[in-house]
Amino acid sequence: MALEIVMPRLSDSMEEGTIVQWLVKAGDHVDEGQPLVEVETDKASVVYEAQTAGSVLELLAAEGESVRVGALIALLGEPGTLAEVRMRPGRPAPPARPARPARPKASPLARRIAAERGVDLSAIAGSGPAGRVTRADVDAAAIPTSAPAAVNGAKGAATAHPLTSSQRTIARRMAESRATVPDIELRAEVHAHELAALRERVGEITDPAPSLNDFIVKASALALRAFPRVNAAYRDGAVETFERVNVGVAVAAEETLLVPTIFDADSKPVAEIARAARTLAARARDGSITPAELSGATFTVSNLGMFGIDSFSAVINPPQSAILAVGAMRRRPVVDEPSGEIVARPTLELTLACDHRVLYGADGARFLTYVRELLERPLSLLV
Repeated sequence: MALEIVMPRLSDSMEEGTIVQWLVKAGDHVDEGQPLVEVETDKASVVYEAQTAGSVLELLAAEGESVRVGALIALLGEPGTLAEVRMRPGRPAPPARPARPARPKASPLARRIAAERGVDLSAIAGSGPAGRVTRADVDAAAIPTSAPAAVNGAKGAATAHPLTSSQRTIARRMAESRATVPDIELRAEVHAHELAALRERVGEITDPAPSLNDFIVKASALALRAFPRVNAAYRDGAVETFERVNVGVAVAAEETLLVPTIFDADSKPVAEIARAARTLAARARDGSITPAELSGATFTVSNLGMFGIDSFSAVINPPQSAILAVGAMRRRPVVDEPSGEIVARPTLELTLACDHRVLYGADGARFLTYVRELLERPLSLLV
């Protein structure tokens, strides 16, 4: 009897996956746990393993093909049963596909960049394990694409850059967020001189030294624990609140935006948050991060301060109820209390975008005020 292999749901937001590379061919025997196929989801590329032993009867999805979750992609079973499957009443299998030439071994990131730059992977000698082509190999072999012949009036030549699966998903989800989420924005200025001093002292005794964002993640997590209505999602006319506090941290990866999750951030020390954030950011940028590490966030922090941005509006990541946008820490004139003198001190701008179906203005204001108080009295973040 044949076992139908369908496109698995590898993340909570996944709706379809792209077959990057089959790791087996028709006729191969596979053991339970053996890698079958490399799939690119809306968040990352991941290898899907066989759930049972058997022979590969047929591969029903081509490499490069996008397939909906739950759709049939392969048949696994005992040798000689394929004809029986094709004759099964009421459920004919798709016709056999012609054999395709084997593709060169390459990482998903290398394969995507090669396609974007017009690089022939088969012409590259891979430097990775077992001759696998890496991104560095593609960079070394990259050639400039020829200028398009068509000219669009005064604009000059126009070049189309197809979006990757991840970029298409980001575009769709952000458009849906803007179209369907009635968001409001709240802003607060944080006097961060004590935070800056504490960060410097903590950095002398911990490795890696916590960043400003690590303290903000911790403050947000504690505030989420204190205000569970913010640690929530809007689904089908109801508000779901969550037991765990999982903070997503937006990371700019190679031509995409990923949001790795720091799980149980409210119970983690700042130093542990710093280590987790560095590891996740590195994995997001080198393409090795897994869908599990990109799922499960109940709130998101997006920081553009390192680019010199003072403040900005971030788009809520549905179904989360809010997102915190963080600007640059700069020395600005402030009124010193209680002397009333104007002095230059480090400050930063926080912007909280809230789903008004979940959080009213007062709800968001109380949450943001608490985050500001924690950052202005940062010793409480180390307790």
